[in-house]
Amino acid sequence: MNNKVIIIGLILAVALGGGLYYRSVQTKINGAEHAEHKEAGHKDEKADEHVEHKEKKEAHEGHDEHGEEGVIKMTAEVQKQNGVFVAPAKKQRLAGVINATGKVEANADRIAHVSPRISGKIVAVRASLGDSVSAGQSLVTLDSVELGEALNRYHQSKTRLALAQSNMDRIKSLVEKKIAARKDILLAETDFKTTQTELHTDEERLSLYGISPAEREGSYQKRPLLPVRSPIGGIITEKHAIVGELSDPSKSLYTVADLSSVWVMVDINEKDLSKVRKGQKATVIIGAYPDLKFRGRINHLADVVDQATRTVKARIEVANPGRKLKPEMFATVELALAADAPPVLAVPEEALQDLNGKKVLFVAESDEEFEPRPVETGRTASGMVEIVSGLKEGERYAVKGSFMLKAEQKKGELEGHNH
Repeated sequence: MNNKVIIIGLILAVALGGGLYYRSVQTKINGAEHAEHKEAGHKDEKADEHVEHKEKKEAHEGHDEHGEEGVIKMTAEVQKQNGVFVAPAKKQRLAGVINATGKVEANADRIAHVSPRISGKIVAVRASLGDSVSAGQSLVTLDSVELGEALNRYHQSKTRLALAQSNMDRIKSLVEKKIAARKDILLAETDFKTTQTELHTDEERLSLYGISPAEREGSYQKRPLLPVRSPIGGIITEKHAIVGELSDPSKSLYTVADLSSVWVMVDINEKDLSKVRKGQKATVIIGAYPDLKFRGRINHLADVVDQATRTVKARIEVANPGRKLKPEMFATVELALAADAPPVLAVPEEALQDLNGKKVLFVAESDEEFEPRPVETGRTASGMVEIVSGLKEGERYAVKGSFMLKAEQKKGELEGHNH
């Protein structure tokens, strides 16, 4: 009985052990297959990514073969129509420039304050603020008691002179007939010359008052009025004349300024004084007319340095055609220095364009293709700009018409966004 139990136990143990072994083997086999399948899938994903990256790279390389993004194409005919002119970049000597700020002032040598020579009451005002007047033009008329007295003295002197002349001629006749003594003719001649001197004095007085010979004679039967004339031609910049007011030589009725030329007063830094001299050429630029450049020369340098700013005042006289430059305008001044060495690569200011916040030149890749190339600029002088980097000597670029190329560039970008 015991032997049977033992045999049955062994059979069950063997069966149970065989089942466990089979299950373990199957688990390992399934795990290996799953790992192999997973690795194969991972390899396939890597392969797909590699293919996609390769396709993108090939596509990018293919795009490069047809030209970089942003290259502008323009036929020779269209270039001509748009004023695009291409030239090779070259080096040249740039004149040094001192930049300074200044202010426009009226030319003090061409300003006149108009006031009467004698006192009087204003009875007529013939010019107003901003009017253009000529030299000798009457601006105001005065009713002057002093003028009336001067005219009366003139006419009295004129009458006395006529009497003295007549008396002298009469005595000469009597002396010739030996009716009068010779001493009588000497007294008559002395009286005539004295009266003649008095008349001349009265004429000079009236001339100083501004009365012409014709007005002296014409005023005999009329109320005497005094015209106040402008001594120079120019523009009336101040007016104080009012009808009914009393005026005298101490009161200016008008200020007349000849603005055909003006002064620009600039501050020169103390460190730049050795480079500045009298007679030096200057270019003046006004904010109101940024495209205009006014030419002038330094005609005065102050002898005193401002203690606060450490600058010296320089005065530039500038011709003012059309009176565009007006007193109190602010100005930017460029003082040209002698050209210095060595030569540098330089391009005209108009060739440079602002694109995406950078200064660019349109470099010719071929006869019909232009690349907008960022460049680093240096100093500016006489309309030329130094190119520090971004362009090489001999490279062809758009000297003129770069604005049209910039417009084409923007147009291409817009079309690209629309697609």
